[in-house]
Amino acid sequence: MMNNYKIRCEEKKDYFIVENLTREAFFNVYKPGCDEHYVLHKFRNNSDFIKELSLVVYDLDKDIIIAHIMYCKTKIIDLDSSFKEVLMFGPVSVLPEYQGKGIGSMLINYSLDKAKDLGYKAVAITGNPKFYTKLGFELGFFFNIFYEDINNNDLIPFFLVKELEKDYLSFKKGILIEPKGYQVDKDEVNKFDLSFPYKEKLKLDSCGDLKY
Repeated sequence: MMNNYKIRCEEKKDYFIVENLTREAFFNVYKPGCDEHYVLHKFRNNSDFIKELSLVVYDLDKDIIIAHIMYCKTKIIDLDSSFKEVLMFGPVSVLPEYQGKGIGSMLINYSLDKAKDLGYKAVAITGNPKFYTKLGFELGFFFNIFYEDINNNDLIPFFLVKELEKDYLSFKKGILIEPKGYQVDKDEVNKFDLSFPYKEKLKLDSCGDLKY
């Protein structure tokens, strides 16, 4: 697979291409439209954004960018108010026609190795445990780490962590602080969306599910 694809750092000239790729990957997947492309757009000016870990996958045969991953810094605070820095990644975006081919896993594994080489010691994410446990992630619950503003006595299946340095995640009871950049204004998203090709947003049915 690596013979056909190249992973490199995102460059300024890639910004719109990557934002559009992210929009294509998430549009109408979890809700009508998406906001992940705007999250990425805003995060590039955030002090917690890690430029060295904003990575793209390039299809050498077709001469196009097909995938992207973004990382940022945050922290886990313990009961005694001490804290440790950790990374979070996402959005992870793969063009729809390239999904299901292992490209996302390839990019994540590559980026985790690079994060470790850069001296980072742990990564926390929210995502599908069936997918991420295959990449070495474990539920935060088993490290006594919980997600901010979610009942921290419960096992939360979508919150996972991975140590890049053994025994780094040792806490009495740790709370992961969500980076502020992941929350964006809906009206700002709609305005930003006008910069992209028109796409029809799906509507929600009476149960709150997407109507296909």
